[in-house]
Amino acid sequence: MGHAAASWYDPIEGASRDEIHALQLTRMKWSLAHAYGQVEHFRRKCQAVGVHPDDLKDLQDLARFPFTTKQDLRDTYPFGMFAVPMNQVVRIHASSGTTGKPTVVGYTRNDIDMWANVMARGIHGAGGRASDLVHNAYGYGLFTGGLGYHYGAERLGATVIPMSGGQSEKQVQLIMDFKPDIICATPSYMLTLAEEFIRQGIDPSVSGLRLGLFGAEPWTNEMRREIEALFGIDAIDTYGLSEVIGPGVAFECIESKDGPHIFEDHFYPEIIDPATGEVLPDGDFGELVFTSLTKEALPVVRYRTRDLTRLLPGTARPMRRMDKITGRSDDMLIIRGVNVFPSQIEELILRNKDLTAQYLLEVSRVTHLDKLEILVEMKPGTDDEAARKKAAADLQHHVKSYIGVSSEVRVVPTGTLERSVGKAKRVIDLRP
Repeated sequence: MGHAAASWYDPIEGASRDEIHALQLTRMKWSLAHAYGQVEHFRRKCQAVGVHPDDLKDLQDLARFPFTTKQDLRDTYPFGMFAVPMNQVVRIHASSGTTGKPTVVGYTRNDIDMWANVMARGIHGAGGRASDLVHNAYGYGLFTGGLGYHYGAERLGATVIPMSGGQSEKQVQLIMDFKPDIICATPSYMLTLAEEFIRQGIDPSVSGLRLGLFGAEPWTNEMRREIEALFGIDAIDTYGLSEVIGPGVAFECIESKDGPHIFEDHFYPEIIDPATGEVLPDGDFGELVFTSLTKEALPVVRYRTRDLTRLLPGTARPMRRMDKITGRSDDMLIIRGVNVFPSQIEELILRNKDLTAQYLLEVSRVTHLDKLEILVEMKPGTDDEAARKKAAADLQHHVKSYIGVSSEVRVVPTGTLERSVGKAKRVIDLRP
């Protein structure tokens, strides 16, 4: 692997695949037995398909166990999936349920400790060190981003500025005054901050930032290049979801920047065919599924993330990597029979140097036909009528030729579209 053990935050980062497998099997047996013994909802699902934790002799046997979905968490709302009594739960987080009730997650003291450790490991692998000053612009509160990064950076020994999201003017002021080394934020918010720097007449590249840790929404390599060019930083991709732990499920390494390495000693990944549920081999695209191996309060078995990606061999670490998320098995838009992912359109937008990465897709139905409207912004200084017409025509052409769907493109002046302080809202589906 070409790295001295001294560069690991955690010895497991230098383990062989065989050692990782052995550890996974031991922990998986514990986790299944723990969930089966303590969570009635899970036990009933297992009994319905005639499977018992004792049936797990090998990692491959996991495929016999039922999936867990967001629906299970909704059906047992709020605390029905917890595997420990409430007096052992020290923290509750919840993720914004896109429909109706939020999904609620709980943590024991050991869970919080493990979470801080995987976050510290991730930040360290991304190039963060104890001597760094970390500006945390993830939202604090029920969303796991803020506190996840906060505890991880503190565990690493770094100095945390708990800024949270929003207040972009103040963010820029503090970045200029405190000179942090690292910023943590959603990638779309980082672009919003870049606009605020420019609005204040400050070149973002003089901020002194060295490293950006970005996650909580899918983003393209084009967006990475744009952020890196604007700020002169390394932009690192991170992955997590509250049901599995929060951020800290997977982190890119600074050496390779070639997709997040999954912390497989705590979170066991599978890729399945979203339609059949069949497990696919590494390298095949499908839906990412996780089984927690060490969580006490909310063990999850074969949790369907709905994120579409594939598993790749490790590079900077022996743990497997996940490829860029190409979309979701549920936020996929089907427009006139064509599967469309917002990330595909984002990629085409970012190929045009006159357009910003701020966009909105509006899908509606006129008579019986779906209509896709793409609202996108010009960059400051390029905003004249002729340039707008050309950008709109180019994007319309590319969407048709690459994705195969006709669209109507409206290029609007800079600053028109609503800015997000958290996850960007990219799609408004108005169809009945």
